Amino acid sequence: MTVTKTLRHLPMAQPGFAPAKNRAHRVLIVDDHPIVRQGLRRIMENQPDLTVCAEAGSAREAKSAIRESMPDVVVADISLKHGDGIELIRDLRAHYSRLPILVLSAYDETFYAERLLSVGANGYIMKESPGALVLTALRRVLQGAIYVSDNVGTAMIGKLAAGSTNQATNPIDRLSNRELQVLHLIGRGLSTRETATALNLSVKTIESHRQRIKRRLGLNSGTQLVLYAINWSSAAEVGRGAIESL
Repeated sequence: MTVTKTLRHLPMAQPGFAPAKNRAHRVLIVDDHPIVRQGLRRIMENQPDLTVCAEAGSAREAKSAIRESMPDVVVADISLKHGDGIELIRDLRAHYSRLPILVLSAYDETFYAERLLSVGANGYIMKESPGALVLTALRRVLQGAIYVSDNVGTAMIGKLAAGSTNQATNPIDRLSNRELQVLHLIGRGLSTRETATALNLSVKTIESHRQRIKRRLGLNSGTQLVLYAINWSSAAEVGRGAIESL
């Protein structure tokens, strides 16, 4: 499902500026699993309109690669070993407002797709998707459209039609985007200090987020929060899918 998106004009030096006619679009792949990056490269290597210009395994590497390789589009996971992919997308959108970003993740789109679009992603697709669909999503965001699956698109339209009067039935929906980030990192085993570093926030701020998360999820202790985060994170990660098998 696609939705037309208007993008503001920026100087030609900006990453994401439309390439010259007959030049392949330059793709930056951001994923901390080398086998996933290899799989994506293999999907694109025979496509005349696409070329992988750089790869990155962390948020820091991604920012450096953008400055050095000037990609036309970024394909990024949200789960990175050093840093947080959600924060990376938020940061890229703030600095490169025209750069298309396609999220390719093993995490269930029903939890994350709408959240990622709200912080600046142009599309969200699952890693279990076939290669042909990944290419379709990539080309859609390069055209200035939003790409999500039909299921996600239908759910988003349903929410708009229902308005804001309905109470969230899923406890996770009660969390803000930042609180979801914190829960995600707790589920990956990061300590309070490590979470603060990943999100470039103070330890005190993360502790405040943890307290609000416990209250909104009806949890009574830090141990319950950690167990909830681990179980939820495991359930949300639905599999590595077709790309890793290439």
